[in-house]
Amino acid sequence: MTKKKVKILKSYDMNFKYELKSLLSKDDNYNQNVYDIVFEIIQKVRKSGDSALLELIKKFDKLEVNKVEKISIDKSTLKLAYESLPKEQKQALVFASNRIKAFHKKQVPKNINYTDSKGVKLGLLYNSIESAGFYVPGGKALYPSSVLMNAIPALVAGVKRRVMVSPISDLKKSSIVLAAGYIAGVTEVFCMGGAHSVAALAYGTKTIEPVNKIVGPGNAYVAEAKRQVFGIVGIDSIAGPSEVLIVSDDTSSPEHIAIDLLSQAEHDEQAQAILITDSLEFSIKVELAIEKFLKDLSRSKIASASWYNRGAIIIVKNIKEAVDLINFIAPEHLELSFDKAEKYIKKIKNAGAIFIGKNTPEAIGDYVAGPNHVLPTSGTAKFSSGLSVLDFYKRSSVVHCNAQNLSIIGKHAITLAKAEGLDAHALSVSLRINN
Repeated sequence: MTKKKVKILKSYDMNFKYELKSLLSKDDNYNQNVYDIVFEIIQKVRKSGDSALLELIKKFDKLEVNKVEKISIDKSTLKLAYESLPKEQKQALVFASNRIKAFHKKQVPKNINYTDSKGVKLGLLYNSIESAGFYVPGGKALYPSSVLMNAIPALVAGVKRRVMVSPISDLKKSSIVLAAGYIAGVTEVFCMGGAHSVAALAYGTKTIEPVNKIVGPGNAYVAEAKRQVFGIVGIDSIAGPSEVLIVSDDTSSPEHIAIDLLSQAEHDEQAQAILITDSLEFSIKVELAIEKFLKDLSRSKIASASWYNRGAIIIVKNIKEAVDLINFIAPEHLELSFDKAEKYIKKIKNAGAIFIGKNTPEAIGDYVAGPNHVLPTSGTAKFSSGLSVLDFYKRSSVVHCNAQNLSIIGKHAITLAKAEGLDAHALSVSLRINN
């Protein structure tokens, strides 16, 4: 049997750029298939509401219910789930919650209100959205951390209605997810996942009121559903599979780097873990450590598929060369595991979250560091950011003129309106100035 090998790319090879683009590319045929399936699901829910939802819950969530109300979980059940947790899990959830809340409170925006040199009063007024839906994955693992990361920013922002959906079929097995919902202050919980849950949140049914915005990561079907309902509701991003890019030299522990790579690979077969290093010898040590860890990991099959099919090691001439690659790849998670890594921060423009130094594994950011772990994937860190309190606010600009300053600034508005051929625009200003 042939031994599995991870892809090795060398930055100094002639075909390196082509190989790198190929490594980062997605399967368009797969995406088209997902699009068609999701479109059909959304249209069913949109047209038939509760009846369609019940059919889809039975098919995908494996729940036999005759009313949508029966997949709803009340607050007392959430509280009981929290109170029934082992002490250690309770403490961990509260600890994580407090750190996440403290970090996100620092993001709350302040209204702007000032009078300019012409006497015009200007400003920005921030208001929280009225309702938000949180998608919490649950197909291959339990994610109480995702509950905290999605719901707490909305709570801090002052969103009144905070609705969680998650593919929960066994309340006991999912008790820690429900407990996280209690701590994070969700106001409604529905035991359903997939594209149909996104459709229900977006369009609403007789039982479920629609929300203003849907956030949270999910599988390809959930991501596509969010894409298709955007415009009806707001969304945070189109999340792809999880990914990590680690830049390390041979002063790091090969075992530490190996397990950090696998900590992303174990999420999903489509997850992507990439190592950039200036030492071929070190990369070999990392490979050997990965082989060792894969023998014992509970999710070894998933992690192995991810690493050998989607992972890679990139050999560069020196660590400085890695900066351009980082900005090109624009990773969801970036680890800089070498001495004086903080010196490179100002040069890194595209990364969802950056973890600096040999003692800052990405996994700490998934749970208790404080910043959000819902981050841009698939290169979208080039133009977007991770989830924050700001995602749950809208801002309105404020303008207040009086007769005097309208006459000062208005003549220029009239000139521009006439240049655009918009006579009514020009008259709406000039009538006030001339009277």
